[in-house]
Amino acid sequence: MVAAAQAQRAHAKAVTHGNELVLAGKNDQGERAPQLADGVDDGLLNGIGVQGLVGNEGGDDLGVVGGGKIAAIRLQTLFDGAGVDDVAVVGAGVIGSLIARELSRYDISVALVEKCNDVAMGTSKANSAIVHAGFDAMPGTLKARFNVRGTELMPEICKTLNVPFKNIGSLVVAFSDEETETLNVLLERGKANGVPNLEIYDADKLREAEPNISDEAKAALWAPTAGIVCPYELTVAATENAVINGTDFIRNFKVEKIDFDGNGFTLVDGEKSIGAKYIINAAGVYSDEIAALIGDDSIKIIPRKGEYMLCDKSVGSLAKHTIFQCPSKMGKGVLVTPTVDGNLLIGPSALDIEDKEDVSTTASELADVLNAARKSVPSVSTRAVITSFAGLRAHGVNDDFIIEPSKKNDRFFNVAGIESPGLSAAPAIAEYVGQTVAKAIGAEEKNSFIPERKAPVRFRNMSNEERKELVKKNPAYGRIICRCETVTEGEILDAIHAPAGARDVDGVKRRTRAGMGRCQGGFCGSKVVELLARELGVEINEITKFGGESKILYDRTK
Repeated sequence: MVAAAQAQRAHAKAVTHGNELVLAGKNDQGERAPQLADGVDDGLLNGIGVQGLVGNEGGDDLGVVGGGKIAAIRLQTLFDGAGVDDVAVVGAGVIGSLIARELSRYDISVALVEKCNDVAMGTSKANSAIVHAGFDAMPGTLKARFNVRGTELMPEICKTLNVPFKNIGSLVVAFSDEETETLNVLLERGKANGVPNLEIYDADKLREAEPNISDEAKAALWAPTAGIVCPYELTVAATENAVINGTDFIRNFKVEKIDFDGNGFTLVDGEKSIGAKYIINAAGVYSDEIAALIGDDSIKIIPRKGEYMLCDKSVGSLAKHTIFQCPSKMGKGVLVTPTVDGNLLIGPSALDIEDKEDVSTTASELADVLNAARKSVPSVSTRAVITSFAGLRAHGVNDDFIIEPSKKNDRFFNVAGIESPGLSAAPAIAEYVGQTVAKAIGAEEKNSFIPERKAPVRFRNMSNEERKELVKKNPAYGRIICRCETVTEGEILDAIHAPAGARDVDGVKRRTRAGMGRCQGGFCGSKVVELLARELGVEINEITKFGGESKILYDRTK
């Protein structure tokens, strides 16, 4: 837990009284127990069914409205007085968030630590959103092992967390006799990796599957277990579920120093600090720098930038499956794929760079992406493009995942070099790391674990009758904020007040799709800013696009 909150929480004790809870005791300054609520995330409380914090009639206890036993367990973790978590997970991307969720199954305290203002701010918000079948990785590698297992786990975990997933399958297309031979290599490699039901399609069968495929296509490798998912929604859902199950989500904490005293670590960000007995390094492109803080220089990460173009839903059906070209040493090449939301995505490019913050796009790279995509699907047009973006992949120089305790300290667990197929492998990586670290600690699974994440309201997917009933219960769902994506005020409020909820415009965007339509937030953006300011209780010029100094409004004109 953050040091500033430790003194306040020092002597609280959670006690259940029927279906409610009190936190008995006073803080170090002798203040009444209701003051202990200062560090508690309102969204977290809402997420576990707690409507509010109240003082009891005696004045010395802190109570909650609702929540019951689960709330008692969660708040006991928050107010346990130790100030030291069993595990700190550094990095709230899809890997770190799923690991935190997996660890929340056990009777241990977990902190998910993120340097940015929200989850999924790195690779997890800007990638191909593909669940790979697992035929590309070399047999015997960690990539192969965790890809196949992760793809097996993905449908169920998405169902449990109420995250959209579509098992559409993928096609690797060959345009020459030489590339057709590559398909056979991939087929045999996939079989060695344990990928089921792979098949080589001839030109006729390929065109039957993909009517818009190029006339130059000669054959394709069909992989029916592949699919598509929303990577940032999966990250958000995993974090919410982890928080509900006891994880402490700490945002805007940049780990600058790590000390080890023989018993545990202290993670330091300026004057703030977090104590932890174990650390899991899931910091993406910064995982080598985090490892170096304990003297581990064995990891070298090269940021590999990929640029994408996103087309609107009018052309979402140009591809029925994920269409790859034959891979190269730089990656799986430019793909054309539908998204789970009905758009069409093309990309990425692949360029090794030095700057770990460089997510700029260039006209030349995007032109190359478009030309490459047209090799597969000639009818792809720039007229349908609504935005472009770039993401960075954490390419390790050993060309494989690094998932193991550091040789410098076996309580420091590296989960590094997670590039493609990292998203596909994420559930399996989380499963393995969670079980391994829990075993090292000697932790037992707790009976109170809640695997499900409540499905968020999606007004656009409802029938008119369902909409009418929802609006009757809460009129906020009857006010459309984003017309492009049919997002209501009620959905935006839900996103703000969720466990580990949105604190900026992009956070609302990723949780609700407000601003992801054709106008890209041109009409709804100002209203989202107003709602954030109102609900967070801050001035409107304090609202940012993505945290830090990215303010939307800097000052009033008069």
